[in-house]
Amino acid sequence: MASAHTPGGRATVGEGLQFACRASAGIDLLDWLVGCWTKLLLLQEFISIQINHLQPKPVKEIIGAKTAISAPAVKWLVVDEESHGQRLDNFLMRHLKGVPKTHVYRIIRSGEVRINKGRCSADSRLETGDEVRVPPVRVSDKVAEKAAHPAPAREFPVLLEDDHLLAIDKPAGVAVHGGSGVSFGVIEQLRQARPLSKLLELVHRLDRETSGILLVAKKRSALKHLQDQFRERETGKTYLALVQGEWPAKLKVIDQPLHKYLLPDGERRVKVTHKDDPDGMRSITLIKVAQRLQGGTLLEVTIKTGRTHQIRVHLASNGHPIAGDDKYGDFEWNKQLQKHGLKRMFLHAWRLQFNHPATGERVALQAELPPELQEYVDHVQPPAAPV
Repeated sequence: MASAHTPGGRATVGEGLQFACRASAGIDLLDWLVGCWTKLLLLQEFISIQINHLQPKPVKEIIGAKTAISAPAVKWLVVDEESHGQRLDNFLMRHLKGVPKTHVYRIIRSGEVRINKGRCSADSRLETGDEVRVPPVRVSDKVAEKAAHPAPAREFPVLLEDDHLLAIDKPAGVAVHGGSGVSFGVIEQLRQARPLSKLLELVHRLDRETSGILLVAKKRSALKHLQDQFRERETGKTYLALVQGEWPAKLKVIDQPLHKYLLPDGERRVKVTHKDDPDGMRSITLIKVAQRLQGGTLLEVTIKTGRTHQIRVHLASNGHPIAGDDKYGDFEWNKQLQKHGLKRMFLHAWRLQFNHPATGERVALQAELPPELQEYVDHVQPPAAPV
């Protein structure tokens, strides 16, 4: 057998068999290496697939589309001592700021709201430790925007404070709470300034341009107790007001019903009405002359009822509007007053008496005239004495 691998071109049978075995072994080794390499490639592909599966999927963005927001989850609220005895609807409205009342009542009626996993009604009374299920609710863009930009924190001059209540001296030009055309007020600013306070609620209200004593409750029990006193006319509320002209000394009581109405633009107004008006509300104001000034009279005004704009309307309807009143006042006189330094309405919540909600003791508070009003009084000469 001829072979190129042997000298002279000849090879024995044994040499040929040895060569064949070596060639076969080389082929087996090659096959084994190819098989290993194939397995490695398959393993690499498998690992790559698993890694891609674990990575988040890319989100397709649509130009002009709103970003998707994850749906709010169910919440469980635990009733604390301050909310003991409160109605369910009022409890929910306090926790679901910005949600319309109609929606709050709908989720109660539908059974989505539960107390301790049981069905309930709007007038169900809560007890300490109750667990209230609140379903997911969405708020309007306006409310969400307000939550994203909260009121700036602010403290106000404190007249009295304890564990039950806070009495402050509210400046003029600040609303007591946010509302139509006003993004925030005193109560929102106080809550931001006191984030650890469990409860801060207005006991009563003052007009935006009125300065003086304002009560804020720090406990639910105190809020109810104090509001009951205001409702039952057990408080004493006296204001200082500068009115136009010479107030008649004999006019000490004004007992005229008031009627609220809206202007075409939706702004609220109040007027004196007749006693037979079904929408009229009895309103009583007591008047005492404190000081007679040039062109005006400083009055101590005590209200027995707390109607909207009561003092302003009662005084103006009797021919003596309050200085600086931009709704019911004498606008020409107001312009003259501004030239003399009075740039706000001269109405100040001066004194307030009430029974302390915890001790029952009678509390008497007084807030002196703010500097801008006191300075005006000091610079106005009283009328010349008759010769």
